[in-house]
Amino acid sequence: MLSSVLIIDKRKEMPAKYKKSLEDSETGVTIARSLKEAIKEIQESEPDMIIISDSIEENLAEFCEKIRTLTYNTRPVIIALSKSADASDRIKVLECGADDFLSEPVNIDEFKMRIRAHLRRDIENNLDNKTLLPNKKYVQKSLKRLLHMANKPAVLLLGIENLDNYKSVYSEVAGDKLIQTLIAITRSTLDSADFMGQIDETNFIIITNPYSAEKMAAFLTFAFDTVAPKFYSSQDVKRGYMLLKGDRFAGMRANFVSVLIGGIIDNYESVSSADVLLERLFSIKKIAKIPSGSNYAIDRIKLAGENSVVETAVNNSIYIKEPDEALSLLIRTTLELQGYDVVDSINLENPEQPGIIILDSNDDMSGLDLCKDLKNMTNFVNTKIIVTTTVHDKTAVLNSGADLYLPKPYEISDLIQWVEYFIKSNKY
Repeated sequence: MLSSVLIIDKRKEMPAKYKKSLEDSETGVTIARSLKEAIKEIQESEPDMIIISDSIEENLAEFCEKIRTLTYNTRPVIIALSKSADASDRIKVLECGADDFLSEPVNIDEFKMRIRAHLRRDIENNLDNKTLLPNKKYVQKSLKRLLHMANKPAVLLLGIENLDNYKSVYSEVAGDKLIQTLIAITRSTLDSADFMGQIDETNFIIITNPYSAEKMAAFLTFAFDTVAPKFYSSQDVKRGYMLLKGDRFAGMRANFVSVLIGGIIDNYESVSSADVLLERLFSIKKIAKIPSGSNYAIDRIKLAGENSVVETAVNNSIYIKEPDEALSLLIRTTLELQGYDVVDSINLENPEQPGIIILDSNDDMSGLDLCKDLKNMTNFVNTKIIVTTTVHDKTAVLNSGADLYLPKPYEISDLIQWVEYFIKSNKY
């Protein structure tokens, strides 16, 4: 459902007739027969349009003014319906906040087309200029409406990972084309009753049928990974990662762009607002993260245990493997002063590993074998490895799986900045 319309009319037949003419897969219509019912519906669903009939007991102009005051933050389109055709009545109602005035009896086809035109204009005013998708404000309204539905649909949060790194290598234009491709793939899977909106540049919301949500997520991750290689140079495809550019990032490898999807099917317990729903979706999406490639995670009521979706704590533990004892002590002391937890050793069998490993390659580059071994272990999936080396072979270091090549000698301040960067990147 894309648009929501509220009709305030105490009559029985006419509002039902209006509702029948407007309601379809893209528009939901609710009827309120009193101010009390109307206020409740406005608070719960924040309708895009409110149609007010003069059948209400209050003065139509004054009532429009009250509704406009109540909906100041959401700013719906207000349409007044009246049996009066007097110009002064029209002017008074429009002055008091109505966007249009229709005299009854109204031709039902004209009524329908006028309403469609207002709704179309309202949607166009809430589209992102680049993607032409409903913006965050409209998405939040849609999520709020979802929470008050009796039969709730499924909701998916689709996020693009590593887009900033991709843009730094291939340009903003290439990044925009990649986003447009993902949107085109996603739209090809949507039915007329489905909704897709944008939260920010890299995160999108899909509201769909609960029976097709998981199939959609599986298809989108597969389809994106299938077409993604076309967005990279043959050298990067052969290498298996992007090599960042610029003075600061020149020694850093970056994974290819991927899609992560977090979804909720039926399990809306403890979700009290649209903001809470978004937080939960971001948490589920984070669970889907893997070292490379696209993936999805779905929270279902039948499979989810109590408090199964929790916010992962930031892992700020660091292990240092540096043969130079003086340098190792300096790095350790500096990191501890910055508030990081420096561990003395690592147990390869332990499922919980440090967030960062600072590893010297050794003069014979034997340290790269350890880097390869660690990267192949599942319990080191989320560990970032910074390889420091006196042998300036960037390709060999990055091909071993290192997340950062840091040639010696280096400034301790540069190392600390990289540690902070990786800790933050693991957090989100």
